[in-house]
Amino acid sequence: MPRGRPPAYTRDQVVAAAIRLADGDGLDAVTMRRVAAEIGAGAMSLYTYVPDREHLIDLMVDVVAGEPELPELTGDWRADLYALAAMQRDLMHRHAWLPGALAGRGLAGRNLLGYLEHGLAALESTGLPGATRMTLIGLLTGFVGSYVTSEQTGAATGEEQAAQIGAAVASGDFPRLAGVVAEGGGAAPTFDRVADWVISGLVRQARDSFG
Repeated sequence: MPRGRPPAYTRDQVVAAAIRLADGDGLDAVTMRRVAAEIGAGAMSLYTYVPDREHLIDLMVDVVAGEPELPELTGDWRADLYALAAMQRDLMHRHAWLPGALAGRGLAGRNLLGYLEHGLAALESTGLPGATRMTLIGLLTGFVGSYVTSEQTGAATGEEQAAQIGAAVASGDFPRLAGVVAEGGGAAPTFDRVADWVISGLVRQARDSFG
C-alpha cells in the first residue's frame, strides 16, 4: 500500500513556534491558525501534530519548564523551597504568559513531573505525608504565579495606583491606610521576605495539622 507523505514539520517545531508567539504577543495569540501561519503551514495541518489548543499549551508549559536547571538540594527545606520558588519566578518573567497558562492546569509532561519530584525531595525532611507535600508544592507555585502577575501588572499601573492611594489618603476616609503611608509602609516587602513567610507558614500549618 502507498505510504502517506511524511509530516513537513515536527511537533517540537510547532511547540517552539507557539512559544515564540506567546512570548511576543501573549497567550491569547496562540491559536491554531496563527501557529500554523508562523511555521508556514495550513491551519488544518496543525492537527497532525497536536489534537487541540489545550494540548498545545500543555506541551508549551512542559517545554519551558525544562529550560532552567533545577537547583541543587541542600537538605534545608526552607532554602530548597526558596530556591525552587526563585527559579520559578525567573522563568515566569522570561515567559510572561506562563502564570496564566499554569492556572487550573494539571501536571503533565516529564519536565513538570521532574519539578514535582524535586519539590517532594525538598520537603522530605519535614516528615509530612506525600499528598500534603504535593499540595504545598502546588500552593507555592500558585503564590509565585500570583506574585509575578502582580509584578508584571504593577509595572504598568504603578503611577496610577499611587495617585489613587494618594487621593484616598487625602480624603480622610482611610485612617489606617494613611497611617501605613505615613510610617513609610507604602513600599511592598521584597520577594525574598514574602516567599519566606509563605514557605514557613505553609509548612508550619501543615505540621500543626498532623499534631
